[in-house]
Amino acid sequence: MTEHVVPPAHLPATVAALRASGWTSQPVKEELRRNAIAKIQAGEPLFEGVMGYEHTVMPQLENALLAGHDIVFLGERGQAKTRMIRSLTGLLDEWMPIIAGSEINDDPYAPVSRHARDLVATMGDDAPVSWVHRSERFGEKLATPDTSIADLIGEVDPIKVAEGRYLSDELTLHYGLVPRTNRGIFAINELPDLSERIQVGLLNVLEERDVQIRGYKIRLPLDIMLVASANPDDYTNRGRIITPLKDRFGSQIRTHYPLEVSTEVEIVRQEARPASIGDVKVRVPHFMEEVIATFSHLARASSNISQRSGVSVRLSVSNYEIMTANAIRRALRAGDTDVAPRVSDLEALAASTSGKVEVESLDDGREGAILEHLVKSAVLQVYKKIATPAAVRVEQVNEILAAFESGVTVHAGEDVSSAQLVALMNEIPALAAVVKVFVDGNESPAVQASAVEFVLEGLHLSKRLNKDASGPRATYRSKA
Repeated sequence: MTEHVVPPAHLPATVAALRASGWTSQPVKEELRRNAIAKIQAGEPLFEGVMGYEHTVMPQLENALLAGHDIVFLGERGQAKTRMIRSLTGLLDEWMPIIAGSEINDDPYAPVSRHARDLVATMGDDAPVSWVHRSERFGEKLATPDTSIADLIGEVDPIKVAEGRYLSDELTLHYGLVPRTNRGIFAINELPDLSERIQVGLLNVLEERDVQIRGYKIRLPLDIMLVASANPDDYTNRGRIITPLKDRFGSQIRTHYPLEVSTEVEIVRQEARPASIGDVKVRVPHFMEEVIATFSHLARASSNISQRSGVSVRLSVSNYEIMTANAIRRALRAGDTDVAPRVSDLEALAASTSGKVEVESLDDGREGAILEHLVKSAVLQVYKKIATPAAVRVEQVNEILAAFESGVTVHAGEDVSSAQLVALMNEIPALAAVVKVFVDGNESPAVQASAVEFVLEGLHLSKRLNKDASGPRATYRSKA
């Protein structure tokens, strides 16, 4: 629920004072256009917190606002559609005057409701004015099959009837979400799920400006910007948005998942819960962040994952959080206060991934193998990206392999401390040189230990080392 914001005391309190202040009434789309123009001219983004759309979605959104269009965002789940819709309120004026006591934000210069009309007729320019913050000028409804006209438009209030008013009296109405968002932004999420009968009723109030409730017809000349979200599959294949309502949307904007791994990493950093808990400080190496983002990108390109349902960015956020949680649990058991996620912590991703992707496989029990393959592919891809021939020399890799051929074996897992893995760098100097490429100057033993395990896993996935694994525990040894 939006916290109520108290308006400044200097704002006009009557219609007369409002006129004297020079305030002019503007349609909501003109208001949005004016404020969007100011942002564009200043070189500022329309709103903060949405990444990866700077050259794709945002120019289309700017065009739609400048054109004064109602908008439908088409995209799979987890593509920031709802966030963008809710952020549009930041383009409204901070405060808007209404006739005091109005349920539908009546314009002081052009009241619509019976209450406001009567008040202005009685008091004229002395009619009281109150002020509404922009955060309260937003209405939102998740479209569900059981959504009713009463929810959106309104219903007769039996209590008001019982108080002695006639059913034909407009004052008996309890306004729904749409009228209560008058002079604001009304959003419908998952619009195709709204029954066609309700879509017709919604179109009527938005286009014809009238509505019939219990046989009583009233005029509602509402001033609303309509924004909706929809899944492209629902929108184009099921055809559940009625043609007249679809035609009302002036702009149809297609959203997408982050195009670059680096963008997804930035989103994860922004959205994930703080990793550190209590006395345990969690340091997440950049290569482990990239593994999480790369995993999602590979899933979006995998024929084994249903692309119709999409692979949400929320998958990356959840996987990041569960990976760090597993590292924290490992630290708590060992009594450590400094920890960094390792490759062995990626075992935990099964729990955070299974409910967020749909595996397409004819064989039962293949889900685990498919997800494990994606994790390994992500680790290998990130390893090759960092351990390029220019960064890691062939002689260094050969020296590491020679040490294993001479009998070195390395254990990894929850019961292996950072100190044990870091000590390996003293035993194999070439490993220390390669680890330095990955840690990028970070001297934390926990991060260095994570890099040691990551390098060993990269060599294993590159078919240079053998690995005996049992759950989160593993042993790396020579292929000889």
